Amino acid sequence: SRGIGKGIALELALAGALVYAVGRTLEPRPGPAGSLSETVATIAELGGRAMPVRCDATDDDDVEALFARVRDESGRLDILVNAAFDTPGFRSTIDVPFWQLPVSIWRDVVDLGTRSAYVACVHATPLILDSGGGLIVNVSARGAERYRYNVAYGVGKAALDRMTRDMAHELRDRGVAVVSVWPNTTRTEHIDAMHARGDEWAKANVGDVDKMETPRYLGRCIAALAADPGVMKRSGNRYWTAELAADYDVTDEYGRRHPIPEQ
Repeated sequence: SRGIGKGIALELALAGALVYAVGRTLEPRPGPAGSLSETVATIAELGGRAMPVRCDATDDDDVEALFARVRDESGRLDILVNAAFDTPGFRSTIDVPFWQLPVSIWRDVVDLGTRSAYVACVHATPLILDSGGGLIVNVSARGAERYRYNVAYGVGKAALDRMTRDMAHELRDRGVAVVSVWPNTTRTEHIDAMHARGDEWAKANVGDVDKMETPRYLGRCIAALAADPGVMKRSGNRYWTAELAADYDVTDEYGRRHPIPEQ
């Protein structure tokens, strides 16, 4: 409905996929949050196809029903992108020591950002296998390999990248590639809203928003991965968005290519 997920949905649809756009907010509401119906309308205006599906990524029954619907309506699945994350809710936890945070941070970060990806993969993989193979992309981050934001965040991202490697191992002979992608700080609606209200953390840590990666930059890189006949060579690995952009000659919607961040 917004942010990175919206950018990925847009670019996969423009690349020719029928996209099932998934999130908790189906219809517009006050504020900058965005909604699935708005995302799907934008995709239609650009000439793509998408289906809005309200689904809470932390509700196993919702996730199971999502993939049952995909099977019933489309009969196949070629790509799954796991990008669920509670960005607005996470802001207040940044740089707070773990013993000063409520233990619910584990649920908010690890269950939503990592466990939900595992559950989605469990239900999606049989359909991808029945379709003859495909691609699973986990949107992860540098916090998997170095301290970033807080303890729960690092654990969640490290687990996500480990899941990528181990799933790739089990699927290697079945024609399904599993890849982790690390976007650099990305200009989402949430970032713009923080700057608009003069957020001091954003001023100190985000930098020039006009030079930041965009959600559609990541989306274009994932579309390039999905179209790559040699994608199995990448399976089990993690890549910065900018690495993929360099390899596939991808720019963002403003014609820019961004530098590969330092580790």
